[in-house]
This record gives sequence, structure tokens and C-alpha cells, in this order.
Amino acid sequence: MTVSNDRLDQWVLHPIHGALLAGTIPLFLGGLLSDFAYSSSYHIQWANFAAWLIAGGLVFGGFAFVWSIVHLVRHRGPFAVIYTLLLLTTWILGFLNSLIHAKDAWASMPAGLTLSLIVVLLACASTWLGFAKFGVGGAR
Repeated sequence: MTVSNDRLDQWVLHPIHGALLAGTIPLFLGGLLSDFAYSSSYHIQWANFAAWLIAGGLVFGGFAFVWSIVHLVRHRGPFAVIYTLLLLTTWILGFLNSLIHAKDAWASMPAGLTLSLIVVLLACASTWLGFAKFGVGGAR
């Protein structure tokens, strides 16, 4: 009986990694929607909501990034590098967005709204790439 090496080379997305990765989308999206609500109503509480949601997205994204570094060390390849760099870019821009939201609520617009939109798109792209490439449930 011959054992195929394809099954051993396949790296399946761990459920915790998947939850951390997928958790970034609703948090960053909530920040974007809160920024939009603030730009429409100018109620300061919306800016506070956005700042907290972005901070939560950074926590989830940071842990997903650390997990991707472990994957990069264990399974070197072009996909692992692209995936890790995409998560790093998402986290860095999310951190800059957090710094912008640390300003006065009035001063955070329109840069906060624009960065929130970019971060949401990057979070969606990294989540899609993570789930599409790794495979879920042992299938590619």
C-alpha cells in the first residue's frame, strides 16, 4: 500500500484560526458602519463605538496574524508569504485607523471612514484567501 504525500502536505485551517480570521470581518465592518453613522448624524457615541470595534478587530487580527506566522515557519511557500503579508497589511492599516479614531471625533473624519473601508476590504480578502486556500474539513 502506497501512502500519498499530498495529504500530508495539505494544511487544513484550524477551527480557532478560522474563528479568529472570520471574527475580524464583523468587527471591522461594525467600525465602518459606526463611522458612516457618525458621518451622517455627528453623534459622538458612534465614533466611540467605531474605536472599540476597531480595537476588537485588531485583537482578532493580531492573533490570526501570529497563527499565520506559525504556518509560514512550518509550511514555506508563496501562498503562506502572501497570506501573512495580507494579514500584516490589514493589521497595520487597522492600527493606523485606531490611531486616527483616538483623535477628537470631529478630527477623525473623513480619514477614519476611508481607512475603515480599506481595512474591511483587506479583512474580507484575507479571510477569503485563508478559507479558500487552506481548505475546510480536509478538502481543498
